[in-house]
Amino acid sequence: MHIDIITVLPELLESPLGHSILKRAQAKGLLEVVVHDLRPYGLGRHQQVDDYAFGGGAGMVMMVEPLANCLDELKAQRAYDEIIYMTPDGQRLTQGIANRLSLKNNLLILAGHYKGIDERIREHYITMELSIGDYVLSGGELPAAVLVDAIGRLIPGVLSDETSALFDSFQDNLLAPPVYTRPAEYRGWKVPDILLSGNTPAIEDWRNEQALARTRERRPDLLEDDE
Repeated sequence: MHIDIITVLPELLESPLGHSILKRAQAKGLLEVVVHDLRPYGLGRHQQVDDYAFGGGAGMVMMVEPLANCLDELKAQRAYDEIIYMTPDGQRLTQGIANRLSLKNNLLILAGHYKGIDERIREHYITMELSIGDYVLSGGELPAAVLVDAIGRLIPGVLSDETSALFDSFQDNLLAPPVYTRPAEYRGWKVPDILLSGNTPAIEDWRNEQALARTRERRPDLLEDDE
């Protein structure tokens, strides 16, 4: 999979993309992530990429021309399955969306900044708008990193145990069940006997029951969505 990211602050993405699972995915050649600095596409001597909003109001807006020039150049190099804009008013990112995007070949993510981007870019280039929650951050770089992480870990071969992703929270609209590790008893706190039994079918039944119970308690809305 190839993912391009457009940003005015590429340094914000260096750490999230350069460590742990995403680093290994790129080292294996399973995922290629290229971060593009918008600044070289800026206008004039100062490479301007933002300006005041027409009609007044606080905050700066990312300009149409630098974004269009950057997008046109990237689109000339490859066909994108989706051009995604990270924005608080986008569709809420879910595990299902991450699952679907992980099956794509080429994605382009636009990390907004300032007060947002010129609406004409949204109208003529963007094919999907995503939000990671009902709150506002300083820019779209961290949400872009979240999206890449959510997608990247689902690519076959990225995780050492590929079945691990199948039991994550939100797969099948359920939260993950409780997990335990050694020691089996600590300060009198014991691991459930069923997990020590070696009875794999019984353990799976217990995990499914626990996942359902935890979802009913903490996120009943997930069960409503599944109905």
